[in-house]
Amino acid sequence: MNKLRIGLLFGGRSGEHEVSINSARAIAKALQSEENQQKYEVLPFYIEKNGVWQAPEIASQVLAEGKSLLSDTATKQQLWQFPSQVTEIDVWFSILHGPNGEDGTLQGLLQLMQCPYVGSGVLGSAVGMDKIAMKTAFAEAGLPQVKYMAITRAQIYSNPCVFPKLCDEIEQTLGYPSFVKPANLGSSVGISKVRTRPELEKALDEAASYDRRIIVEAGVIARELECAVLGNDHPSASVVGEITFDSDFYDYETKYTDGRSQMVIPAVIPPQIAAQIQEMAVKAFTAVDAAGLGRVDFFYVESTGEVFINEINTLPGFTAFSMYPQMWQASGISFPALVNQLIQLALERHS
Repeated sequence: MNKLRIGLLFGGRSGEHEVSINSARAIAKALQSEENQQKYEVLPFYIEKNGVWQAPEIASQVLAEGKSLLSDTATKQQLWQFPSQVTEIDVWFSILHGPNGEDGTLQGLLQLMQCPYVGSGVLGSAVGMDKIAMKTAFAEAGLPQVKYMAITRAQIYSNPCVFPKLCDEIEQTLGYPSFVKPANLGSSVGISKVRTRPELEKALDEAASYDRRIIVEAGVIARELECAVLGNDHPSASVVGEITFDSDFYDYETKYTDGRSQMVIPAVIPPQIAAQIQEMAVKAFTAVDAAGLGRVDFFYVESTGEVFINEINTLPGFTAFSMYPQMWQASGISFPALVNQLIQLALERHS
């Protein structure tokens, strides 16, 4: 039996470069498991922080060491050169988290290659990455959300007369506490929780340094629940999981520091709430035209029984200890079986 050649693509130019390496190591191990090694051959490709693609020989070294390469400034010619082995790939498994990886840009390149790839297409990836576009799609689908405002960098960097009026409007519409977020960054980068006018002004300025589109959300006292979705046109939802943490909110440091956060799978919640979240997760997945995989995050206000959708992540963390595979493990699908299903879904969608 001829093995399918899987192009495992990782690294990338976003701030989640190291997370991508860890995800790729777990996926490579799953593809080499007893149940998958007879079907698949793995060819890893590493994208340096400067955007240069590295062939399987160097990519394999990065996977083995678990550390990124120190990158020099890339020339325009280097950015248009791809390793010769890319022509040998049957299915791409990209695990590039964040901008330039899960925002539709890479998906467009893979689409032009006319080769199957795991995960959402250009539209689903782009909408799933941009929090403003995402929330617009959720609103159209009738999914409940906390109050929010969409802001642009131009408004924040406007003349001294306009910016105070903008802050006044945010205070009147959303109040405190509220959260200021860049629209197109993952892993809680650039997110601030604000309780006062000076904190709001500083947070807006910081978020604008990351992105030209910013979102401000009203804060709620809620439990943070998550649900994994798997499939294409007929997606299914996993058991619901919960993230607990010891910080003021689930920021980057808390997310990636051992011992600062814990996963509870399945979450200890009423059955009707779990069913509601699973239904909403599938609805959100469909609303943004996602495919393959997605993790949908929710706020559960226990005092009122309300559930608000927070966001969808169309390319969530994929180490053996990440929430997405852990929720499927608790739902009866092992890590190697999950990787296999995602490849098969990529082939199904391409055909």
